[in-house]
Amino acid sequence: MPEGHTLHRLAHTLTDRFAGRHVEVSSPQGRFAEEAAALDGALIEDAEAWGKHLFVGFEGERFVHVHLGLYGKLAVHEGAPPAPVGQVRMRLVSVPRPEGGQTSYADLRGATACELVTATRRDAIADRLGPDPLRPDADPERAWDRIRRSRTPIGTLLMDQSVVAGVGNVYRAEVLFRHRLHPLRPGNTLRRGQFEAVWADLVALMAEGVRSGRIDTVRPEHTPEAMGRAPRRDDHGGEVYVYRRHDQPCHVCGAGVRTEVLAARNSFWCPRCQPTFRSRAGHRV
Repeated sequence: MPEGHTLHRLAHTLTDRFAGRHVEVSSPQGRFAEEAAALDGALIEDAEAWGKHLFVGFEGERFVHVHLGLYGKLAVHEGAPPAPVGQVRMRLVSVPRPEGGQTSYADLRGATACELVTATRRDAIADRLGPDPLRPDADPERAWDRIRRSRTPIGTLLMDQSVVAGVGNVYRAEVLFRHRLHPLRPGNTLRRGQFEAVWADLVALMAEGVRSGRIDTVRPEHTPEAMGRAPRRDDHGGEVYVYRRHDQPCHVCGAGVRTEVLAARNSFWCPRCQPTFRSRAGHRV
């Protein structure tokens, strides 16, 4: 499932290509046909993301709400659109301006949600979400209040979109490694300073993800160039510490990376760099 930086990157691209322009809206697949007809020819004002939710704003306080889910793709292109290929739920095509300019089009496929909503409905969706590290209006205090009161593992809390919006499996695994926190450690055992460090790191890492389109989490001293190791090779790209590195040696200490299902997804951690938490009473947690 795409993580929050992907949705923010899409929002920036859609705003850059379509904001202030009238668009042709269609649904070649047919599942969005009625809504597309209502929007056809309208002006797009902007696009923005909250966590893993995308909202494309049209004139008249109308919004297309998109949640990509596990299989959704929203591809934005320049140039005249070809005939639709595959199950295109929604297609946007910029109407040429009298003074000319580049035509852009966007095709949405496979999304979990694609619906036309009002501003009230958009706000209701956003209100259910926790603070988003990529939004300037984010209030991390809301996340901290939930975490400090909960015995739920921090690895589960970070994936709960009502606690922190936009964090997915990769950022969860990596930010916990970077702060030496075991994913099963109860949220209410974290100190405020630990949470603040994790939040600040998420802000920086995810902002870099928006800029580059990759998830890179290793520090300069642990890059392939610095360590003389082979670069990562898989469909996610980017350099990471533990994500999808089960049984491979930790880049920092050499111990075998472990994995366990947590919040319905595989969680990855280093048993040496992220030791099991011991309470003051001596209990392992």
